[in-house]
Amino acid sequence: MKIEYSHLNEECNKIIDQSKEARIMFLHNEVFIEHPKIKKVHSILNHLIDRPKKARMQNILIIGESNIGKTSMIKSFEKKHSSFNIENEKGKKIIVRPVITALASDNADVKHLYMSILDSFWTPHNPSDSLAKIRHQMFHLLQECNVKMLIIDEIHHFLRGTAKQQRNVMDALKNIGNILMIPIVCAGLKESELILSSDPQLSSRFDIVRLTKWELDKNFLGLLKSFEKRLPLSKPSNLFTKEKATLLHLISRGNIGDLHKLLIECATYAIQNDIEEITVDIIKKFKWIKPTNAMTAREIPI
Repeated sequence: MKIEYSHLNEECNKIIDQSKEARIMFLHNEVFIEHPKIKKVHSILNHLIDRPKKARMQNILIIGESNIGKTSMIKSFEKKHSSFNIENEKGKKIIVRPVITALASDNADVKHLYMSILDSFWTPHNPSDSLAKIRHQMFHLLQECNVKMLIIDEIHHFLRGTAKQQRNVMDALKNIGNILMIPIVCAGLKESELILSSDPQLSSRFDIVRLTKWELDKNFLGLLKSFEKRLPLSKPSNLFTKEKATLLHLISRGNIGDLHKLLIECATYAIQNDIEEITVDIIKKFKWIKPTNAMTAREIPI
């Protein structure tokens, strides 16, 4: 590793001498930082997936505001439990998928829920088939691939349905868990909790994990250090210093997704203008970036 780039990780060092355009494109790559909050959530999910099977498995609802990192946590957990091949007792090779993640459909509809799960298997299915046939195909794949945990992301989409539709789709999820004896993990915005409140029996099956905003503390400073290693700038920015960290926290309001967007804007400006570090003035220049939960769309100055 070049000593002048010791503030960067290995991946950044490989592209630091490339063109401005290449480095700016690199900034928009998906970033995964295994920070303490992710480790804690993964520990909770690992504890669930390792429990002995029984008819009534405990489930988890992960809730938090938009851009707080729910989907990243889920994706990284699924990646750690990636698929592999085994031979069954008949010598046939089958794919084992310990964790399946499906995206909640745009409405609270049982058939669309089943099809969303089938989509996660990348398997052909006919939307015009009957509910019974779609259900049978879904259960067959979940069993065939030895799925140990089903994750449904963006579960707040179910709130678009009527109260009856919401109960039906959540009952369908509950039945999947009961029949296969696997835990169900749901993730969504804060209002997702409303789906559980109408049914005490359903509510008792779910433990809630709340993802909160980052406080301006040592964990946030550690997060800034991790982000800086992934910004292809030839000079250290020392984002963890008091003035810079305070500004970054104030603008992003402790939302990790908004912090990432802010750092992309700042780093892009630093690269384009041959500054090669994120200064206090650059951070102030992008204070117009609104947080995710702002009531109005952000306006880009020109």
